[in-house]
Amino acid sequence: MLPIAPAPLILTLTLDAAAQAHFNALRRRHFPPKINYLAAHLTLFHHLPGPELAAVSELLRALSRAQLPLPLRVTGLRSLGRGVAFTLANDELRALHHRLQTAFAPHLTPQDRQKLQPHVTIQNKVDPAGARQLLAELQADFVPFEAVGTGLHLWSYRNGPWESVAEFPFST
Repeated sequence: MLPIAPAPLILTLTLDAAAQAHFNALRRRHFPPKINYLAAHLTLFHHLPGPELAAVSELLRALSRAQLPLPLRVTGLRSLGRGVAFTLANDELRALHHRLQTAFAPHLTPQDRQKLQPHVTIQNKVDPAGARQLLAELQADFVPFEAVGTGLHLWSYRNGPWESVAEFPFST
């Protein structure tokens, strides 16, 4: 039997409890139940190298210890074609992402080399007409609000639900 290769790693930004609860409730309400096996999340990297887990963790631990919580502005909604996401803004988050891109550069996929467009998906993989309808409904009474990035969360991707590997809280 062949040994199982280490799974790719996913890195997300941890959100404050109130924002997480809000996005989770919307995701439960609007994401197709058969494929909704993840909590709402803000993905920073989709595919970091599993074989480099120790080095990745060491870097994330060091960066998170030096990072204060990030005040985030939830600025609006955007269409994903077959879904809807909330857009978030913070220049310091983009700078942190860029530092991580530089550190992980030899291992990044084309998707992870792109400029970060922070968002939290609350609906995906639905009929485009249904996604347009939800977008219009949510935009009708949207008011920008605040959230806080409280740390980093590293996950292992195993072709389905993600497996939590480690959390790296920001300094307080």
